[in-house]
Amino acid sequence: MPEVLKAPLIVEFPFTRSLGPVQSAFLTGLRERTVLGVRTGEGKVLVPPVEYDPVTAEEIRDLVEVGATGTVTTWAWNHEPRRGQPLDRPFAWVLVQLDGADTGLLHALDAPGPEAVRTGMRVRVRWAGERTGAITDIACFEPYESETRSQVAPHDGEFEDRVSGIVAPARLDYSYSPGRAQTRYINALADRRAVGERCPSCRKVYVPPRGACPTCGVATDEQVEVGPAGTVTTYCIVNIKAKNLDIEVPYVYAHIALDGADLALHGRIAGIPYDQVRMGLRVEPVWSEGGRWPDHYRPTGEPDADYDTYKELI
Repeated sequence: MPEVLKAPLIVEFPFTRSLGPVQSAFLTGLRERTVLGVRTGEGKVLVPPVEYDPVTAEEIRDLVEVGATGTVTTWAWNHEPRRGQPLDRPFAWVLVQLDGADTGLLHALDAPGPEAVRTGMRVRVRWAGERTGAITDIACFEPYESETRSQVAPHDGEFEDRVSGIVAPARLDYSYSPGRAQTRYINALADRRAVGERCPSCRKVYVPPRGACPTCGVATDEQVEVGPAGTVTTYCIVNIKAKNLDIEVPYVYAHIALDGADLALHGRIAGIPYDQVRMGLRVEPVWSEGGRWPDHYRPTGEPDADYDTYKELI
């Protein structure tokens, strides 16, 4: 049995969103060192503010200013800060009920250790030196000894140069193991071979293999070499250039049923004008530099496959 592969993977993308009047006022207020909440019809003050009452679903626009000081309602110690977190040293995640608010705001508390944190402790906002209209304008919370409570006050939400949108980067770091079946598949690709697995019940050959038949639910362990040529079953034309992908648009990605396989895999089609790619086109792999995987597929020059030979694989 080959050693099961394992590799670190990162999924990262920027998420861009526009802001409504409430969120715009809240983030602009942070830039101006002002914390805003919103008052519901029942008189509760929500921080961070939302545009619709979570209980009644009524639209709410009654903005109020709350204090930059508050009380810790619950907390958890973070021993090993990760990339992009508010502090680069151990800190506490805390829910803080700001003075005048009825809900908690999640953020970081800068404390020397878990023994310095407790439920009910008083804290205050530590503002970032440079503020842009984002939740990171609150650098963190810090302990604050005063018991003086700020009072809630009405606010019109009017600021100059209001923030209208944000770009929130999303990133996921994790280790991925493809399992025994796909490990065999990946190792075979290094030898320029495509290997699937046949279900002992329905006899379908799955490429890439999954270790079990998704139809019958039984384990698959019979190795079957397929391809290398295949048939385009369906495709799409890509008109948006992907970051870090050195391919000129437009280009074509297709589902390709390798000869002998009962499941189509996807791959890029090249060596032919994008507007000449079609269902039934016969293609073969062009291997990447070093031959570890197919870089793309190109036409074989054979006649197109008959529709009836691949219609069940679309």
